[in-house]
Amino acid sequence: MKQKLFFTILIVTFALSGISHYAGFGPIIEFIFSAIAILFVAGFLGKATESVAHYAGQRLGGFLNATFGNAAELIIAIFLVREGLFDMVKASLTGAIIGNLLLVLGLSVLLGGLKFKEQRFNIQLAGHNASLMILAVIGLFIPAIFVTSEHFTKEQDEFLSLTVAGILIVAYILWLVFSMITHKDVLAEMEETSADHGEEPAWSKGLSITFLVVATAMTALVSEWLVGTLHTFTTDFGLSELFVGAFVIAIVGNAAEHSAAVMLAMKNKIGAAVEIAVGSSLQIALFVAPVLIFISALSGNTMDILFTPIELAAIGVSVFIAKSISKDGTTNWYEGALLLMVYIILGFAFYLV
Repeated sequence: MKQKLFFTILIVTFALSGISHYAGFGPIIEFIFSAIAILFVAGFLGKATESVAHYAGQRLGGFLNATFGNAAELIIAIFLVREGLFDMVKASLTGAIIGNLLLVLGLSVLLGGLKFKEQRFNIQLAGHNASLMILAVIGLFIPAIFVTSEHFTKEQDEFLSLTVAGILIVAYILWLVFSMITHKDVLAEMEETSADHGEEPAWSKGLSITFLVVATAMTALVSEWLVGTLHTFTTDFGLSELFVGAFVIAIVGNAAEHSAAVMLAMKNKIGAAVEIAVGSSLQIALFVAPVLIFISALSGNTMDILFTPIELAAIGVSVFIAKSISKDGTTNWYEGALLLMVYIILGFAFYLV
């Protein structure tokens, strides 16, 4: 019954979004319908991914969850790159990183902690994640400092951006090799993050793959419709591209991670919730952002990897508190509240820009 209701709402919201786009209802109406639609489309993508991951095995399943969980953000960002809205792209990437580390992880830890006094997860994996998060901050921080202080030319800026992007992608690929192949046994105790969590998949293998393809296509369509309305939306409501990219787009694009991580934490599967939240942030910083640099270069207009001081500060404080809270391998509801407080502080600061 719940599944039937979900599919009904999914189809209705997707249809309304498409009708408002092609019938010319106006950018504001189209934005509202598209934002609502992408919430359910992202949820559908999350359900399909989880079902496919059940058949793929633990480590590959976790990778699929992270990859397709970030599909909405990646697709939205690609359309933004095509439109040349580089500032909004960087803001949305910033929002995705801090949204996963503060909002998704914060809600998971808070709600899971209210149900279970203390929750534990793999402390060794937490340490590796912390090191990777620091690497991501370094990769974003160094270009910003050197390019601005040394007044690099446009050619030097592009060369450094492409070089750093390539190194970050290599670092992410090496992490996949480390966690899935060479040190797979070391991380084997993270069985609670397996795709199925001891539950039966929602659909058969064939239907799961079909739904995954359909959900990805739906995400691409709604993302394109949503991006087309952003300029009018920001202008009419007097909002900065930084706020819209870092919070509005990021919250909408993170819908799949929001629901999945919180539900797992409330089932006392905090390790899985942490892997979704932190793993998604790492994939955004080490893979999605660098890939967008190369995509923009192929289009003839290279987007640099220079984030603003505001964006770097937001990412830096998010990584700092997330690392501080996760380093001991245990969580409680108060730590979740602290993460959410930092997110609210950043939200008000970004809104006033």
